[in-house]
Amino acid sequence: MSESHDQKLETQIAFLEHTVEQLNAVVVEQGKQMTKLHAQVRKLTDSVEAQELERIRATNPKPPHY
Repeated sequence: MSESHDQKLETQIAFLEHTVEQLNAVVVEQGKQMTKLHAQVRKLTDSVEAQELERIRATNPKPPHY
């Protein structure tokens, strides 16, 4: 291999390594965002379930003997 060819390969490898690092940073950030969104969805789900249970209780009072 010639010096120029080696240099070209090294440049390409450096570019690919940089690209992989950038993509990895994006994946890590998206993972953090997904974790945060998952927690928010869980809170919303719990809130909706609690509201629905309260609505059911309000529309279906206990019989007098309870």
